[in-house]
Amino acid sequence: MRVKILFYICRNNSKMIEVKLTKTEENLMEHIWREKKIFMKDLIDSFDEPKPAPTTIATLLKRMQDKGFVAYKTFGNSRQYYPLVSKAQYFSRHVNGIIEQFFDNSTLQFASFFTQNGKLTTEELESLKKIINEQIKKSKQ
Repeated sequence: MRVKILFYICRNNSKMIEVKLTKTEENLMEHIWREKKIFMKDLIDSFDEPKPAPTTIATLLKRMQDKGFVAYKTFGNSRQYYPLVSKAQYFSRHVNGIIEQFFDNSTLQFASFFTQNGKLTTEELESLKKIINEQIKKSKQ
């Protein structure tokens, strides 16, 4: 059985490679996705106490830049970071990896498991039903 970890496919020197984010990098990306553009000082300030060290954030940002997840624009001595990969792209790839690994690449098996074991309320199931019905209407058009 092949094991997949949270990853994103990107181009590196004209080759497609799998690139992983660590949980710490993913947490940092959450802050960047939320703000869309952010300076390192503001990024550090966005964390709860105890705040991470600036050197730690700088190291993580450099790694994430090397992996192709973030880039920056320079303003004087400051860098404003922004995401190169959207949250939707990243997590779509992650969910597809879970479906492939654990549900034999069957979205139906995943949806069935999710609705039966997801501890969804009746209201949430009704909302899900509405979303499904809307998608059915769109696909018939």
